[in-house]
Amino acid sequence: MEIRKELFGYKHNQPVYLFKLRNDHGLEISCINYGCIITEILAPDREGKIENIVLGFNSIEEYDQYSSPYFGAVVGRFAGRIKEGRFTLDGQEYQVTKSENQNHLHGGSKGFSKVLWDYNVGEEKENEISIEFCYFSPNGEEGYPGNLDVKVIYSLTNENELIITYYGKSDKKTLLNMTNHTYFNLSGDLKRDILYHELTIKSDKFIELDDELLPTGNLIDVKGTVFDFRKGRKIITGVKSTHPQILLANKGFDHPFLLNTNHQQEIILYEKESGRKLVIETDEPSVVLYTGNKLGEQEYKIRNVNSRNYLGLCLETQAPPDSVHHPHFHSSILSENNIYLKRTKYLFASDK
Repeated sequence: MEIRKELFGYKHNQPVYLFKLRNDHGLEISCINYGCIITEILAPDREGKIENIVLGFNSIEEYDQYSSPYFGAVVGRFAGRIKEGRFTLDGQEYQVTKSENQNHLHGGSKGFSKVLWDYNVGEEKENEISIEFCYFSPNGEEGYPGNLDVKVIYSLTNENELIITYYGKSDKKTLLNMTNHTYFNLSGDLKRDILYHELTIKSDKFIELDDELLPTGNLIDVKGTVFDFRKGRKIITGVKSTHPQILLANKGFDHPFLLNTNHQQEIILYEKESGRKLVIETDEPSVVLYTGNKLGEQEYKIRNVNSRNYLGLCLETQAPPDSVHHPHFHSSILSENNIYLKRTKYLFASDK
């Protein structure tokens, strides 16, 4: 197993470094210390052919130029939307950055996804290597209360697992809800879109959205709908449906699903032609499925492939969006000096 470090480019006259974590089976995770972005994941298909299975760019300039839709980034302080960018903690109202129309999205105009993180290469264990990214978010950044220390650790094992660990501690009550925004496409090197990927989610309920893609607060039973992924479903069956919630989200999914269980193979993504399979286990209460419904709005190339809708999909393990306005949702309030600790594991496999 090995970790390689190389210069990726410059941001604000500061060097941005690319780290390549490679295990003994050829699985390789590439990431940079700008936004903790995962730029590439090289994984074998059923024949052992190694190809890239995520959306990303080869230069820091491209991430800037194309206003990358959070390709591979860690988002925070708050993943998802907060209505009107406004919330109240202990009787005090806070206004955070409005970054999508009148609402707050993914941490604001900058957030964790557009800053340089410090880094430390972890001590190599027998079957695991890791890179740790650290960031200090000062009180008032993007409008959030509290001086917040956060860490994100990417660990690669010889069992073909990527484990992402999130850590946070604030000196004042605040909101914290982090996730990774990688777009997966298991076909390899973007040969096909994700419409025929089969997805399984152990979830009985999804959260209904309004016209601004904000949660209404209603929990909808998936039974009998295109939101029922409990026994596996091809993405195209939802995208091509006329379900009002699908049409609302630009003819696709952009919805939180409440997970029935944790660390029990609760999310499985499979692409039949390549044989690649991704198994996700997490301690988070929900996952947001986004099927890249707006990737075609800008014209650019993603490693020589034209951007288009449904070229990748996100499986964002997190607490529900806008939870601060819905008391029956899992809370994302982090109390003073308490520890935020979350973990999501991605197992890369094939059906050979």
